[in-house]
Amino acid sequence: LHLKRLVVGGMDKVYELGRIFRNEGISTRHNPEFTSVEIYQAQADYLDMMILTEQLISSVAQKVLGTMKLTFQGRELDLTPPWPRLTMMAAIKQFAGIDFNEIMTDEAARSVAVERGLAIKPGMLRGEVMNEVFEEFVENQLFQPIFIVDYPLEVSPLAKRKTDDPSMTYRFEAFMACSEIANAFTELNDPLDQRQRFEQQMAKREAGDEEAQMLDEDFLHSLEYGMPPTGGLGIGIDRLVMMLTDSPSIRDVILFPHLRRED
Repeated sequence: LHLKRLVVGGMDKVYELGRIFRNEGISTRHNPEFTSVEIYQAQADYLDMMILTEQLISSVAQKVLGTMKLTFQGRELDLTPPWPRLTMMAAIKQFAGIDFNEIMTDEAARSVAVERGLAIKPGMLRGEVMNEVFEEFVENQLFQPIFIVDYPLEVSPLAKRKTDDPSMTYRFEAFMACSEIANAFTELNDPLDQRQRFEQQMAKREAGDEEAQMLDEDFLHSLEYGMPPTGGLGIGIDRLVMMLTDSPSIRDVILFPHLRRED
């Protein structure tokens, strides 16, 4: 949000590369402390961010390894642009056999997910269920680089709504080696819509969702001055380095990973 305030202030292109800390779980692909680059560009959208993502990652591979085709855990990973694009809804239909075009209510979505063995919280909304289904049944199928586009509004509080379907947003995540490598939006720049979504997120936080977005009055105030159409992008550096170095665990590419102390 601070970087987007800089865009409001007249910086047309801004990025920050640094260490991030999130109080979340640890796995071979998650570490509480990690490295990320976050990028914002005025007069751009999520389509521009797709081009930037595939060009940036493929050119890094070419520079470091001398090729855009690398081996990760015994399988070839081809980073050569352009990468395919698939909507989240189409990906779920293709890999999980569930058509959310035919599931229009929250209750029906929850029912289908429970039938497929997912632990769905009471009151979970259709878009949230869709995201749960995607994470459970689709992500582990996405080995070659791909953009999954058009995410539900409920899980995208900072992304602009799609004009042809206000229940979805102009958002994508890039996947490779069955792991999310980038996340990007056409940024929401409507202060009234943003306040409403922040308030919805705060209600989720008060109900126990620790990952819900917090309300930021300074950011809302800046949007009232006016933010130009903006594309935003975040890339996980550690996961990218994992793939470039054929490392099976994120701890292999972090100098001082968080570990349990020896007794």
